[in-house]
Amino acid sequence: MRDEDELRERARKATGKKAALGPDIDLGEYETAPVPHQYLADQELCMVPQAERQRLEMAGVDVTQQTRGGTYFQKDTTVVHCGVKQEGIEVLPIRVALERDEWIRDYYWKLVAVDADKYTAAAELQLHDGYVIRSLPGASSMYPIQACLYLDKDGLQQNVHNIIVAEEDSELHIITGCTTAPGLKRGVHVGISEFFVKRNARLSFTMIHNWAEGVLVRPRSVAQVEEGGLFVNNYICMKPVRSLQMYPTTHLVGEDSVARFYTIVVGSPGSAHDLGGRIYLKGPGSRGEIVSRVISNGGNVIARGHLIGEVAGIRAHLECRGLILNGGVIHAIPELEGRAVGVEMSHEAAVGKIAQEEINYLMSRGLSEDEATSAIVRGFLSVDIEGLPPQLKLEIDRAIEASDKEMM
Repeated sequence: MRDEDELRERARKATGKKAALGPDIDLGEYETAPVPHQYLADQELCMVPQAERQRLEMAGVDVTQQTRGGTYFQKDTTVVHCGVKQEGIEVLPIRVALERDEWIRDYYWKLVAVDADKYTAAAELQLHDGYVIRSLPGASSMYPIQACLYLDKDGLQQNVHNIIVAEEDSELHIITGCTTAPGLKRGVHVGISEFFVKRNARLSFTMIHNWAEGVLVRPRSVAQVEEGGLFVNNYICMKPVRSLQMYPTTHLVGEDSVARFYTIVVGSPGSAHDLGGRIYLKGPGSRGEIVSRVISNGGNVIARGHLIGEVAGIRAHLECRGLILNGGVIHAIPELEGRAVGVEMSHEAAVGKIAQEEINYLMSRGLSEDEATSAIVRGFLSVDIEGLPPQLKLEIDRAIEASDKEMM
């Protein structure tokens, strides 16, 4: 049996398989038929309607592309823009890569199991598209590459598969914005992402979600980091979403490999988040870090973290802090799993409220109560992320700043 046939057979057997975590979704309630859209040239991308442009900007998308080294933009099931401006960086739709490039088969479904659950199965059996982003050996992305996955049609199930490869001694920065059209009521996003960080490569991946209140989101992602490689995975979701369940996993297989996960989430009323990260430390001298900042503004948030030390000499730390502003639930689940003598792992978790003495102090310095509360919240959400270029740090700061007034 050919590899393609075997993948589809495994996927077919998993179409009814529920996920291990998160509430179940009846995918039969959503449409999957192709939705055509017109391709947008560079100038046309700058001329999208103002309301749509605002949604894109809130997800970190620069439609002018002035601060981006390349762009992938998929609306519903159709790629409406794809291009790159930097030498040594490749950006192309995955359906094109699967038809044209034999090398992609060395990465397709190699880290994520196609039969993990009904969502991975749907991504194989009803694949719409997705992106392939690769930095060639020794190349460096001067500006971040941006990718946007956009839901425009109400009631659609969008299925994408993304593959990101940072070849040896390269440096690649990606910002991906996921959002919806103004007024969209309901939809499902299923996203498979596989990351390959080769020897001495550096990859930062920043995901900003700006979904609508009725959207269901099921990402599935796995990364593999080789000797001396660095993988920085940032996730930001400060807007309402009906249900989000994601648990990205990284395998540190090479000596002195490093992975860092940073998560910033605000749970709004009616929203349910079940998220976190898992790092397997398999290579001698590997290091891992999982840091999350969670605010409940009336939503339900489960914040998970799992560190697995498999060899002596690894070091890892997990930190989860939660702040309850206006009701809701924060459930922190930190896990440390040592499988060898000589591992060094630690964790800290805390859930609480804003201390009144902090508000009083700032008010004594001339701030109003709302201004004081806002300043404390911004400070709480601020995370010092190593390895990010200034452009990505700016986008994270913008996402926090833009959401601050609405949240308060």
